Amino acid sequence: NRFSHYSLRRCVCPSAKAMCFWVVSLFAAVVSAQNTGDVRLRGGATSNQGRVEIYYRNRWGTVCDDIWNLKDSNVVCRQLGYSSALTYHRNAYYGEGVGPIWIDNVACSGTELRLLYCRFHGYGIQDCSHSEDVGVYCTIDSISSGSVRLVRAGLTSNVGRVEVYHSGQWGTVCDDGWDFDNTVVVCRQLGYSGATTYKTNAFYGQGTGSIWMDGVDCSGSESTLSSCRFNGWGVGDCGHSEDVGVVCSNSSASSQAAANGDVRLVGGSSSDEGRVEIYYNGLWGTVCDDYFDDVDAEVVCRQLGYSTSQAKARGDAYYGQGSGTIWLDNVRCYGSESRLSSCSHNGWRNGDCDHSEDVGVDCNDKSKILHSFLTQLSPSPLAFQLLSDALLLL
Repeated sequence: NRFSHYSLRRCVCPSAKAMCFWVVSLFAAVVSAQNTGDVRLRGGATSNQGRVEIYYRNRWGTVCDDIWNLKDSNVVCRQLGYSSALTYHRNAYYGEGVGPIWIDNVACSGTELRLLYCRFHGYGIQDCSHSEDVGVYCTIDSISSGSVRLVRAGLTSNVGRVEVYHSGQWGTVCDDGWDFDNTVVVCRQLGYSGATTYKTNAFYGQGTGSIWMDGVDCSGSESTLSSCRFNGWGVGDCGHSEDVGVVCSNSSASSQAAANGDVRLVGGSSSDEGRVEIYYNGLWGTVCDDYFDDVDAEVVCRQLGYSTSQAKARGDAYYGQGSGTIWLDNVRCYGSESRLSSCSHNGWRNGDCDHSEDVGVDCNDKSKILHSFLTQLSPSPLAFQLLSDALLLL
């Protein structure tokens, strides 16, 4: 009796809502800590090398080495928190795996955030044996004490739980006293031009292992988080329900510009609402409200790192008229896309709108009210999302 997100949204609760609540809670408590598309390395002499395995349908499986190259390897290593891949190995170099071979003929562009975003034939569609299990060797030279990363079962690299490297392992950071200055320092260290907001109470899921930092107090001018005042490595009184997360401005300081397809919200009363603007060819522009609905709004909110369950579209320049180019018109998303630019639309700057039709989005980030309680029940980001969505329907 395996539940799914689909069935939870459509379950018929008994008359007593409390009973439904506890049924869903029980489900959340037993959900695996892994999420579809997670990767791991097995069989290597060190943690940064090994046979590539990917998680799907509650099972770990291997990846076939057909047409595998360094671009594919780089995606795996970045997903695991390493800077890049040193090399890769074919023909079960790290030993043959067991169980399913989930992926074959992987073709990454090299820019993907997760292996599952690369092109491949489909889960379980392959003509390989375990003698063709691929392995990778990730570089570790860029990871030193005080390095930081953002971790999330989510879709964008500028959003996630803050983790810091010390004594040979990654650990989390407690949210006690955390403020925007601390967030600015984390985002600066990661190469982003600025910070958008921060999230407390394990908003992006509870980490594991050490909680390396507590009582962090940055002035905002520091170049690294470890340069800020804090209680000392591993000194604190927090649990993982207090792991802090951040949202960085989704543009790289090294490129001096946003990336094509980046989105932002402008003109709202808070950071989770506003007129939708999208970046293309060096310019920010707006999106027309023709056909734009709550499903499209969900994609925008997901791309920005917010919960999607309460996303609402606002038409007719609800947050004020923008200026310049109207980049997109007739947007139609399925709802599963990770970026707005991946949805169907007329093409860049191909529409019949004016700025009185600029669309806005309210990500309606009210689920944060439930976080402190929910994180006590959900051991993983996946379980958290399932339970949060179910509660919001009650």
